[in-house]
Amino acid sequence: MTTSNDAPPLRAWLLLGLLALIWGASFLLIKKGLLAFRPDQLAAIRIASAGFVLLPFILRRFRTVQRQHWPKLITVGMVGSFIPAFLFAFAQTQIASGVTGVLNTFTPLATLIIGVLLFKQTSRLQQWLGIVIGMAGTILLVTASASGELAFNAYGLLILVATVCYGLNLNLIKHKISDLGALTITGVSLFLVAPPAAIYLFFGTPFLDQTTDPQFTFALIAVLALGVIGTAGALIIFNTVVKMSDTTFTSSVTYLIPVVALILGVADGEPFFLQHALGMAAILSGVWIANRKRKSPA
Repeated sequence: MTTSNDAPPLRAWLLLGLLALIWGASFLLIKKGLLAFRPDQLAAIRIASAGFVLLPFILRRFRTVQRQHWPKLITVGMVGSFIPAFLFAFAQTQIASGVTGVLNTFTPLATLIIGVLLFKQTSRLQQWLGIVIGMAGTILLVTASASGELAFNAYGLLILVATVCYGLNLNLIKHKISDLGALTITGVSLFLVAPPAAIYLFFGTPFLDQTTDPQFTFALIAVLALGVIGTAGALIIFNTVVKMSDTTFTSSVTYLIPVVALILGVADGEPFFLQHALGMAAILSGVWIANRKRKSPA
């Protein structure tokens, strides 16, 4: 495990890039899922599929969970997965996926603030500078698109609440349950919130009555991919990176997500402007500055 003054290992950077690819595509999957499902249904399918798919891999790991871990794992499941899944689904009914991705970049700032205020984590000016530069890059990406201008929208507050949840989740994993493995944290925390999601889906919504919808199969595949790959698989990687580096480095993945979303958009025929290139450069520079190793005194 690295300290706040150590440079993250190469493996951590590679995993961070993989996370960016997976989560960068998640907003598109949410958009496709909303073609047939209500936002609450989408979130419930996402959480239930993510929790149950990991069950065969974590059965033996339940024995490693001690009594003091259970409240923390339930909290991680709620603030790291369950609540944000619903918040993002509802927000994307009124906010473009690109703007949602940009708002998600508040996660590193929320992580750092929560870490400093609640967990007595030290911070450096360099980290704050990197965060500011990265956020400036996201603004460039937003203003480069006429349809993606970041105007005030009440639904945007849902995304901001989700970023606070992510920031709290990061700090809980790093400072309170670092003695558990990444798969244990991910699998057990997701499984704890999966049954309530499944019960709500089947008994609280008309899910079974929607199977005749022509968009049902396509939307279901998109949401299952979102749950299994974009939530369960990605969280294993995410929690691994948390344990390999510091929370600010791990949360920097949210700076890379808009870049991935932009590349996917261009591949789908969307325009590419100079502001896009400048924005991506600023984002990548911000991530590098925030996580650059501080030189030791001679």
